[in-house]
Amino acid sequence: MSPAPVIIAIDGRSGAGKTTLAVELAAQLRAHHKVSLFHLEDIYPGWNGLAAGIERYVSTVLGPLSRGEAATWTSWDWERHYDGETRVTLPAEIVIVEGVGAAAAAARPLLSAVIWADSPEEVRRTRALQRDGATYEPYWDQWAAQEADWLAADDVPAGADLRVRNVADGSAPGDVLHLLPYLPALAPVLAPELPGRRGLRLLAERLEARPDPAGLFASLYGRSANAVWLDSSNADTAARPGSTDPTALTAAARSRFSILADDGGSFGQTVAHASGTSTITAGSATATVPGPFFRWLDSVWGRSAVEAPETYPGDFTLGWLGYLGYELKRETGGADVRASTPDAALICAGRAVVLDHAEGAAWLLALDAPDAAAWLDTARAAVLAAAGAAGTPPASAGGSTGVGRGAIPAFSSRDSGSAYRGKILAAQGEIAEGNTYEVCLTTTLEARVATGSFDAWGTYLALRRRNPAPFASYLRLGGVTVASTSPERFLRIASDGGMRAEPIKGTRRRAADAAEDAALRTDLATSLKDRAENIMIVDLLRNDLSHFAVPGSVTVSRLCAIESYATVHQMVSTIDAQLLPGSSRAEAVAACFPAGSMTGAPKISTMAILDRLEAGPRGVYSGAVGYFSLNGATDLAVAIRTLVVSAGGDGTAELSLGVGGAITSDSVPDDEYEEIRTKAFGVLSTLGAVFPG
Repeated sequence: MSPAPVIIAIDGRSGAGKTTLAVELAAQLRAHHKVSLFHLEDIYPGWNGLAAGIERYVSTVLGPLSRGEAATWTSWDWERHYDGETRVTLPAEIVIVEGVGAAAAAARPLLSAVIWADSPEEVRRTRALQRDGATYEPYWDQWAAQEADWLAADDVPAGADLRVRNVADGSAPGDVLHLLPYLPALAPVLAPELPGRRGLRLLAERLEARPDPAGLFASLYGRSANAVWLDSSNADTAARPGSTDPTALTAAARSRFSILADDGGSFGQTVAHASGTSTITAGSATATVPGPFFRWLDSVWGRSAVEAPETYPGDFTLGWLGYLGYELKRETGGADVRASTPDAALICAGRAVVLDHAEGAAWLLALDAPDAAAWLDTARAAVLAAAGAAGTPPASAGGSTGVGRGAIPAFSSRDSGSAYRGKILAAQGEIAEGNTYEVCLTTTLEARVATGSFDAWGTYLALRRRNPAPFASYLRLGGVTVASTSPERFLRIASDGGMRAEPIKGTRRRAADAAEDAALRTDLATSLKDRAENIMIVDLLRNDLSHFAVPGSVTVSRLCAIESYATVHQMVSTIDAQLLPGSSRAEAVAACFPAGSMTGAPKISTMAILDRLEAGPRGVYSGAVGYFSLNGATDLAVAIRTLVVSAGGDGTAELSLGVGGAITSDSVPDDEYEEIRTKAFGVLSTLGAVFPG
């Protein structure tokens, strides 16, 4: 008797390509494992024997194999239409069973994973008849009726761990193999197949070019359903050559790199997490994985899987890019609140373009794969073309400060002015009771527009011109588009373990008059209230970082420095630490999430107060946008100054803009309300819209 094997069932209607998928998947898995394969078509007792065949399979084959025993079973002789010879299927480390009914209700308690293969009916019929010829054709309708009756009583597809759209182009086995290791029951056995845990060869090519980033993104990824542009849109103005101003140099370092990628190619994947379930897609296959998001993240990120060339100056070496929504707080001490958008959405990029604004270079990065060379050729041509067109604004860019097309959206607010001021007073009541020291109270502005009347891409281009920022980003992730001009870093963990958080607390508007603008900057720098807010968040983040930091390594290198952007002055501090060797990087991110600058202090009790006061989800806003690189590095921005566009599926889209501010005991409600209007101005004015009410 052998140890109990991992048993994978490949189920689906006749003609869905289950047999080919099983054979090819077994062949690939045999590179690292002993694999046994069983076909249910060998055991069905005739063309009317689906139900009886399932019963035979469960009792005589699956039962013994699940106990690590050899299965002895009676085959069916399809020519004589009678019981055939006795056969034996030996157990193995992995057993794959395939056929209609492989994952039937009676079988599922004995299975480790269920794959449901599907194809259009006309493809299935053609495929099945090509395989079995005239033998099957007279029985097609009879067998299809049995399948329909069985599935009407046993909805196997709904409970499948992984579903694959098998179009017989040869991609299904590879797509399935990418996703199987994510399933918790299979992860311990299939760890060698998980891309994030094995050594991968990184191809890197440097081009001396300064391409127009917007034109390059449109050229490479304009038609991609899932694409990410982490855009240092203020790279040209962050610091002048020869500058010795520490603040300017810090801003320049933040703005050095831009990353452009989609989910195409051999290693491309997407993940969307909502309320405790991650849905991961690779090409034609989609897996559903229950469990916390940060536990899943730990399974795919944090271990160094690639080596970059010594001459490559960046910390991103391909990996996952996208956003983490605020409602992931349910995993870090907050309550379970449901949002209309996914709680996290990321792409896995196996190839990307990284722009080094400091050196005037473009890096082409690709994981070594059969399609890598063709992509490098395409990307190289696109970079050189965009470099030639640099300085010419795209036709869709609109005017210099606005979008310049479509109807002006009419926003409404979750809270009226009086209601928001009332919530400020309620927050101050919580502070007076000793339940919190600082409450980062937010509200949401929303508008619904006709899909054809709103240009999300043109809007982002206008936003980045009007309000350039070091952590600007444009994300297109299925039905959700994120256009952000965030100035705030949430958390950076370098490949060598260096950690940095740079919270912003304290905001003043910019003024056209130089003297007035300087006075506003001085007012912020000398404001005791704003300094108190900032210092409280610094203390919170020092504590967050300390959970996974080398003792004594947490330092504050900048406290309450003033940084100026196109529409606002901000008060920024910098906290550094060194990650404790051997620590989980995903857990280190979770320990700091969500950003303390968006909750208040202490974090957990204040999040509970915010849930009561705000009475609604924040969604993407207040979460984080950035990357998780295959060398263990991450760089995440706080999702502020962020417009979220959600497709409604009915020809409309919802626009959402979150705004808020820190409330302390000496906050003045009118001043706080004016601050959220100031923060919303950059986005609203770009759209030609006004603050509601």
